[in-house]
Amino acid sequence: MRGTRRSPGHPVVTRNEEQRGMRGFNETERGRPVTGKTVMSSRVVMAQQMNPQDANPAGNVHGGVIMKLIDTAAGAVAARHARTNVVTASIDRLDFHNPVFVGDMVTLKAGLNMVGQSSMEVGVRVESENLLSGEIRHTASAYLTFVALDGTGRPVPVPPLILEKDVEVRRNREAQARRAARLHEKRMEREAQHGEEAP
Repeated sequence: MRGTRRSPGHPVVTRNEEQRGMRGFNETERGRPVTGKTVMSSRVVMAQQMNPQDANPAGNVHGGVIMKLIDTAAGAVAARHARTNVVTASIDRLDFHNPVFVGDMVTLKAGLNMVGQSSMEVGVRVESENLLSGEIRHTASAYLTFVALDGTGRPVPVPPLILEKDVEVRRNREAQARRAARLHEKRMEREAQHGEEAP
């Protein structure tokens, strides 16, 4: 399996952590522990009922309100994993599938998909429930990248991510593909900018 290493009877350790030079779970890196943490150890489930002040004139909840909740839930996941300050670096993708209405209960399920040297990708699934009918709709999905910072605002290493389930391995593999696509896009943008500057 590309990007992961599986040993019989042991959890999966992501290759991006191996490339960081992780030789043992009890070592330290730049003064910070590198003890691996599981996805479940930082997972967050958050629920909030939507009120009239959250809505636009059409009666739908503002997309910005949902975006703020997504950022809050994802940031909590990143902070629980890193146990330090984290900042939002990017939102790789945010898809809205169904509207949310006043009175709906919005539930956000957020968990880590991948960690790098100091960055972390968090996936968030948003569901809305009509409390009268019980109908549950998939409202939105998003992938956010956070960076862990020390007290001076400099990036710091984060603990490795231990993958225990097949679904976690799949999400990690997909996250690595998204990261590769982002890096390729940035490289193409730089090359295009340099081409425009050339005489």
